[in-house]
Amino acid sequence: MPSIRIADLTFAYGGDESIFNNVSLQIETTWRTGLIGRNGRGKTTLLQLLSGNLEYSGTISSPLPFEYFPYAVNDKHTQTIAVVRQLADFDDWQLERELSLLEADEKILQRTFDTLSGGEQTKVLLAALFLKSGTHFLLIDEPTNHLDTEGRRILGNYLKRKSGFLLVSHDRSLLDNCVDHILSLNRSDIELLKGNFSTWQQKREYHDKFEQAVNEKLRKDIKQLQKSAQQTAAWSDKTEQTKYGSGRVDTGYIGAKSAKMMQRSVSLQTRQQKSIEEKAALFQNSEIDEPLKLSPLQFHSGRLLEIDDLTVQYNDKPLFEHLTFSVNAGERIALCGKNGCGKSCLLKLIVNRRTEGVRVPPQLKISYVPQDASFLSGNMRTFIEERQIDEPLFKAILCKFGFDKNRFDEEMSALSAGQKKKILLSASLCERAHLYLWDEPLNYIDVLSRIQIEKAFINSGAALLFVEHDAAFLEAVAAKRVML
Repeated sequence: MPSIRIADLTFAYGGDESIFNNVSLQIETTWRTGLIGRNGRGKTTLLQLLSGNLEYSGTISSPLPFEYFPYAVNDKHTQTIAVVRQLADFDDWQLERELSLLEADEKILQRTFDTLSGGEQTKVLLAALFLKSGTHFLLIDEPTNHLDTEGRRILGNYLKRKSGFLLVSHDRSLLDNCVDHILSLNRSDIELLKGNFSTWQQKREYHDKFEQAVNEKLRKDIKQLQKSAQQTAAWSDKTEQTKYGSGRVDTGYIGAKSAKMMQRSVSLQTRQQKSIEEKAALFQNSEIDEPLKLSPLQFHSGRLLEIDDLTVQYNDKPLFEHLTFSVNAGERIALCGKNGCGKSCLLKLIVNRRTEGVRVPPQLKISYVPQDASFLSGNMRTFIEERQIDEPLFKAILCKFGFDKNRFDEEMSALSAGQKKKILLSASLCERAHLYLWDEPLNYIDVLSRIQIEKAFINSGAALLFVEHDAAFLEAVAAKRVML
């Protein structure tokens, strides 16, 4: 079976710490492999290295050329069929087959590319990509960013019928549906195993419990050694007092034998503590996730928000009509519906509190996370001051998200989309609010951070009104759904 072989791969950006250091692994070209890891661990970098876009040391050999997704479309005013023809050679029936499997209407091929929705553009470009399946090994980088829940389901079913790709995704349901191997970029190593995301997660949870047990034992051992050291020091002090305190040597209390025993005890404790500390150092790079904590405010009333017979129009066409629902204290409600049905618009109307049909008490404190984080710029300290949030708490939450503390002083506009989104989420988690409004909070967020956020809301009792397309997150967090 033909294989992609990576040997002694080492890579770093500029003078930064190595992202990959002497990495060696083998991937079969028929596998459907999911690539996962925290933001900043090097998932996209690995795809770029395989594509030959970055210089590295070591060797990468493959029986097939690599093809990278997403494609860049330079002229979006071009007819869509022409865009596809620039990317791949095909017979018309082949493209029609791929679009059919992706449940996309063939009529979109006759429209200019810029008139397509984000989801339609993604499907067209994926169809172009898989026209090269079999002759290329496909590198697919986060294809779900513009797909709603239904679009992700369709994509999962589509990819399940294919083979020969390396897929970067943070969507657990998608990974469970379509991959047969998982490549995980961990803090201190790289792990490759057979199975889907749930297989990897079960193994990880077992490993985490083992590490927690070992860490707990190490803490107890160190505490016991510290206690023994204190007792030895007290013994030594008492001996010195007995030996010299009365002006004479009490040879009955301490002799050469006792002194040697004490010296051996101290030496043994020193060696034991050094051994234990060395073992503890092995677990400093553990992937065990520290829990996130949320401290919501309690409102004087059980009813936080009312939407009463609300109709919203865009370009003289209704996005939704006669919408009525309420949000009570402690409720977690998901706004659901296809892209473009007005979910984000509704959240903005609630934040602005000025629309008839939206009843928000003036005393209600809202913490809002917008869908787009690209506006972030400047330094983090100014951001903290403007948001009036607790700096140590904010940075502690970022670190729990796996954010590199060495990047705290960087210009925020230079950070990745995932890192920017983590800044907005961490700021919101710092804020004590009656109601949290989050618009697609998991965009670009790694799968481990998604699980942390999920647990934080479930355990906090906070009221949350949110938009999200991650099926696993919706299933775990949303106690109620409002369909637009």
